[in-house]
Amino acid sequence: MLFAPSVSFVHATVRGTDPPGNTFLVEHYWPGVTSDEFSSAAERVRSSAEQLAAEGERIRYLHSTLVPEDEAGYCVLEADSRALVEKAYAQAGVHFERVVESIAVHAQTSEGGHHA
Repeated sequence: MLFAPSVSFVHATVRGTDPPGNTFLVEHYWPGVTSDEFSSAAERVRSSAEQLAAEGERIRYLHSTLVPEDEAGYCVLEADSRALVEKAYAQAGVHFERVVESIAVHAQTSEGGHHA
């Protein structure tokens, strides 16, 4: 089975010791998008989340992945609410199709650690 190539942009914004309670996956369907365009949009979202966190909101940008073959991109954020994620996107001026609550699953290694 062949997998579509993907480009990952990873950057975590950490504020305080108490992380937000929910993880959200943001879906983008963007025909013709380039990795540079998606990277720029993801950076604007990251910056917006950092600004909101600096203002006391509980939000953290985790990472983004572009799947060029599907013309789709995905961003993952932790936040207290879907509305807060939508606010970060509005401030960043980045369009998305939907925001859904998600669960991160990390594979266990044979030594009991985690793979990312």
